[in-house]
Amino acid sequence: MINILEKEECCGCYSCQNICARNAIELKFNGEGFAYPVINQQRCIDCGACESVCPIFNSPKEEENEGQRGYLVQIKDDRIRKESTSGGSFTAIASWIIDQGGIVFGATLDIVKREVHHRWVDNREKLRLFRNSKYVQSNIGECFKEVKHFLKEGRWVCFSGTPCQIEGLKCFLRKDYEKLVTVDVVCYGIPSPGVFRDYVNWQQSRIGGKFTKMLFREKRLSYNYTSVSIFNEDQEKDYHSGVERDKFMRTFFSDMNVRPSCYNCHFKKRYRVSDFTIWDCYDVKAFSRNFDEEGTNRMLIHSEKGRRIFEKIKPNIRWEGYENLISAAL
Repeated sequence: MINILEKEECCGCYSCQNICARNAIELKFNGEGFAYPVINQQRCIDCGACESVCPIFNSPKEEENEGQRGYLVQIKDDRIRKESTSGGSFTAIASWIIDQGGIVFGATLDIVKREVHHRWVDNREKLRLFRNSKYVQSNIGECFKEVKHFLKEGRWVCFSGTPCQIEGLKCFLRKDYEKLVTVDVVCYGIPSPGVFRDYVNWQQSRIGGKFTKMLFREKRLSYNYTSVSIFNEDQEKDYHSGVERDKFMRTFFSDMNVRPSCYNCHFKKRYRVSDFTIWDCYDVKAFSRNFDEEGTNRMLIHSEKGRRIFEKIKPNIRWEGYENLISAAL
């Protein structure tokens, strides 16, 4: 059975919970607000399945990929790009999957439950749930099982998440699927769901009213300015604050509420197991004068599958090849 001796040895990907046929594993939150596996000894038969799918203990050795390609990307639909944190490239990929009759998994923020969790959608309109950054670790729940179910049905599946979640999914599946497309988002670290819940409750008691939506990195002032917006049924009580004043964002960017495993991330690699890696390009003018400053993605494509899909979405994006996109963020 899986036995977490040090907090740094668990990234909270939910792979162990998803693989357990006996339902003997449940991820529970500790005092710092992070989820860790807890074993029900009466149900566990010590089969070792949970240990075999842990991405920290089973992450493949990084190997150079000469086929890796780098691009600057903006979706052509400016409405979608405005709703997105940066360039909207994920929506372009996900829309192609939907058009093939496929399923898209991503993280959505539920302000009522005070949590970020993964879910799936099967139409373009609902892709809006996945736009905008979520600076909170997502609850995967049983999404890995659902991914496998849809793949066995022969459907295309796109799964987006942090690099540890992507490797957790790959370990859980135990084999490659031609119709699985994975998109990892470069992250700074994973903030505590517990701290986030306490923060929203504090804001609720302080502001009053009824919260309807929360956005990180809303492009209210500028794409290059990190902010927090909490929307209220009473619009006069809407909350907008920059990173330098908001208490939650200050704890995040001060490295105070990040998961212990993030400080020595096992998944911070140039050559990744995903098909796509996407992240911001604040300094787009340093790379190209052909893009505006309203939001651009840097994109790395790691697989032949990713390259084929990129060809399919080219009519819907503005793009420019740029091989030297590797930065300290990777």
